[in-house]
Amino acid sequence: MNKIPLDARRARIGVFGFFFLAGFVMGLWAAGLPSLNDRLDLGFARLGSVLLLISGGALVSMLVAGPLVDRWSSRRVCWIGGPFSGLVLLGPALAPSYWALVVLAVVFGIGLGVTEVGMNTHSVEVERRYGRPIISAFHGTWSLGGAAGGGLTSLMLKVGVDPQWLLIVAALVVPFLYVAAARLLLPDPPAHASSPEPGATRGSSLGWGLIALLGLAAFAGHLSEGAAIDWAALHARSVLRTDPAMAPLAYTIFSVAMTSIRLLGDPIRARLGSVRTIQLAGLLATAGYVLVLASPATGELRVVCAWTGWALAGVGLATVVPVLFSAVGAVGGRVGRALAMVTAFGYSGLLLGPAVLGYVAEASSLPIALIIPAVLAAVVSLTGAPAIRSLTRLPPAAADVGDPAPASARD
Repeated sequence: MNKIPLDARRARIGVFGFFFLAGFVMGLWAAGLPSLNDRLDLGFARLGSVLLLISGGALVSMLVAGPLVDRWSSRRVCWIGGPFSGLVLLGPALAPSYWALVVLAVVFGIGLGVTEVGMNTHSVEVERRYGRPIISAFHGTWSLGGAAGGGLTSLMLKVGVDPQWLLIVAALVVPFLYVAAARLLLPDPPAHASSPEPGATRGSSLGWGLIALLGLAAFAGHLSEGAAIDWAALHARSVLRTDPAMAPLAYTIFSVAMTSIRLLGDPIRARLGSVRTIQLAGLLATAGYVLVLASPATGELRVVCAWTGWALAGVGLATVVPVLFSAVGAVGGRVGRALAMVTAFGYSGLLLGPAVLGYVAEASSLPIALIIPAVLAAVVSLTGAPAIRSLTRLPPAAADVGDPAPASARD
């Protein structure tokens, strides 16, 4: 077994910090939405517009952040993006009107997008130093951060603290926590970040066809995930006619399954390899959605059938993003642009999915709408596996000699 360098161990802790804080910021924001809605009297339509602007700002900034990572290194982008994404929580917290919030929402989204690309790129660089899968646990930590943010907001509400003040305090404290995490990141930019040699540009020279194939797998995975997040509880209530108090458990089961596998999924990928892992991911997610779609026909077992389906979907979809990011990172060379593109593809699926499913459900029914993520779950395997195989056929990057790719990424 190769000895892990001390700087890589430190950087792993730093990346854990970044993912937790990024999830924490999102958890605070999401949990504080009802209070923001009440304070500015937004209504569903204007609140939806604000959420769309945040997503749009994040999407655009992701595409800009990729080239910046390749030019400056992911470490520098993390140093800028992390504290900035925490500080701009002040925007929504202090916005005096809807129109001010419109502008500040875009700025908030920009901070989220830059941080997302920077920390994900650094995570694959740390994984290369380790020489084995470690990325999945980072994404599990993001989920834990989101739960912590939401839980803290609920606690503050119970003791009578206005969520607006919680956002203000977080915006002033979180940037310093990001700085502490950033100090642990890899101390020097990776060799490929500044190397002019042709071999060092391999990651940035991935063909558009291959990037599109990886992006399609990410899009399919994120849309299927978003469908579960937004529609699992609604499916339980409106289709299965469960008790209102029981309906949210459908999403809870999905979320717990996904988070658990992300926290524990690295050894699985190390054993199976990236190709087999993503094949299994798509298969399990598809099977899960099939059970959800079939649940109304199972009579008294309909709720158990649906819960089993959401659990399987969560288990399958948990590994999609870590496997894809790891595969791109294992290529070596400048991977910032490629990771940014794959991230943007995936994010667009998370953004567009709930709206598309809503329109389809309105025009037909929710079970018909859920056929879309069921099909896309299969697309994860059909596009992800050949894309990863294509990545493994590329020759080694000269800039990454001495930074072995995880064996699972080459399987």
